[in-house]
Amino acid sequence: MERCGWAGSDPLYLAYHDEEWGVPERDSRVLWEKLVLDGFQAGLSWLTILKKRENFRASFQGFDPHVIAEWGAVDVARLLGDAGIIRHRGKIEATITNARVWQAIEAEQGFATYLWNYVDGRPVQTRFETLAQVPADTEISRKLSKDLKKRGFKFCGPTITYAFMQAVGMVNDHLVTCPCHERVARMG
Repeated sequence: MERCGWAGSDPLYLAYHDEEWGVPERDSRVLWEKLVLDGFQAGLSWLTILKKRENFRASFQGFDPHVIAEWGAVDVARLLGDAGIIRHRGKIEATITNARVWQAIEAEQGFATYLWNYVDGRPVQTRFETLAQVPADTEISRKLSKDLKKRGFKFCGPTITYAFMQAVGMVNDHLVTCPCHERVARMG
């Protein structure tokens, strides 16, 4: 059996594929961090984000949405000068906005509950044999994207939300030829 072809050969990427990608995540703060990082990834490779992830965590104070929700122009300027992260004003400002949206959803029903309700609380199990069969988005990711945007979330288009859903195990898109597929399926 072979890993999913997208994992490549970089040790950091292989570890991410083998240990993290597709594993069901139910912690609201961790889910928010992953969604924010998927937004930063737009237009870039995920490997770029992985290589900077620890810098992101330090610069964004552990991705504590309660802290980030209070940030303003001074913090945006600080982050724009931080070479350890992706210095994109729109994505940085969106992170602050998204922290405030996270707070509202968390208070209303819990961010994890909100997200997992889109898949009835259980990971969608797919049976793809090739990467060409894996969609870039789905009806569910389009609905999630639309609702997040309606609530004020930014950098959360349907392709980003689907990549996020795959990463956090809401969808098990490990190929059936990948040894991680069955292991992740048992975690659901």
